[in-house]
Amino acid sequence: MSINFRLTDEQRSIVATVREITQEKFKPRALKYMDGSFPWENIKDLAGIGVLGMAVPEEYGGLGLPVLDTALVLEEISKVCYVTAMAVMGEVGVQTKIIDNFAPENIKKRLLPGVCTGETILAICMTEPHAGTDVANYRTNTEIKGDKLVMNGVKTLISRVDEAHAFIVFSRVNKTPGREGIGCVMIERGTPGFECTARYHTMGGENLAEIRFENCELPLENLIIREDGFRKLLTAFNTQRCLNPSISLGLAEGAFEEAVKYARDRSAFQRPIGEFQAIRHKLAEMYRDIEASRSILYRACATANPFPDPYMAAIAKITVNEMSLRVTSEAIQVHGGYGFTDEFPVSRFYRGARYGSLGGGTTETLKELVGKKIMGDFPVNGFLGMDTF
Repeated sequence: MSINFRLTDEQRSIVATVREITQEKFKPRALKYMDGSFPWENIKDLAGIGVLGMAVPEEYGGLGLPVLDTALVLEEISKVCYVTAMAVMGEVGVQTKIIDNFAPENIKKRLLPGVCTGETILAICMTEPHAGTDVANYRTNTEIKGDKLVMNGVKTLISRVDEAHAFIVFSRVNKTPGREGIGCVMIERGTPGFECTARYHTMGGENLAEIRFENCELPLENLIIREDGFRKLLTAFNTQRCLNPSISLGLAEGAFEEAVKYARDRSAFQRPIGEFQAIRHKLAEMYRDIEASRSILYRACATANPFPDPYMAAIAKITVNEMSLRVTSEAIQVHGGYGFTDEFPVSRFYRGARYGSLGGGTTETLKELVGKKIMGDFPVNGFLGMDTF
């Protein structure tokens, strides 16, 4: 038996192409997007090489790439610009996967080609003011009335509200209580009763917003999921639990590269600070953490068929999110006082890394998910990792 840890030639080519664009174009632009403005320039550049269509099947104009390939690209973008990586995840993440796997054909044809070109920006609406992870207590409701839907409710902390053309909304259907009542609805900007009621600027740079739906009338076909909705939605969300940590991994790598450069260039007591054992050990530990996290993340991505294994995705997300916070923080420490300033990119990497363990399922929630699985199914003999579950 052999295990191949090498990327394919095609994967290496995609990464190299994205790296060239991000280093030459995105890196000089990164600071200006910290004010919450949307990185349209970068989105246009990525659409031109097919990146926005990575998760879209070929019949709708996309590339139909595996989750691992998508994660590799997000990782590369994150090395220079967290805001752009988050914008791209909105096009290649769970909302696109939900449309591709569950939406009726006419909605696929209406939305997916535009995702590939960057003309259709998507947003996912999950969190409510009183409930985030607690999906079963969502209050947003969609009533089926003959051949139409009527949606009411509030969603908050939503990305890309000012730019998105279509919103994939987790909603209760016909006020059915509990998890069994959760479905999924697509609503487009401009629908009467759709209103942005609050905006929040985040420490990572992007803007989030609150949306109110007040008697929004929609065609019946916009009810993407009704039966078995909760399970389908969480299954699709496992993709997000691999893409979110791919951004965390890229942020850690970007911060690490900056720390290495600074350790070589900055001198103290007549020699580069990288010659001091304390700094060398710091860099060694950062490198170790990055490589260990990369392995578990790539392994989780490779389980996708079409969605990643929920427990591998959870473990990868926990591991990489927490690693990214440690590494970006240590990169600031290597820079000393300069690391605390906006002029050095390590402070931006740290702020972006703080999001990882909040979005896509909090660390605490995912640890509970894995812990319950261990208590129920963990083999007391012959343990070979998650493959034995």
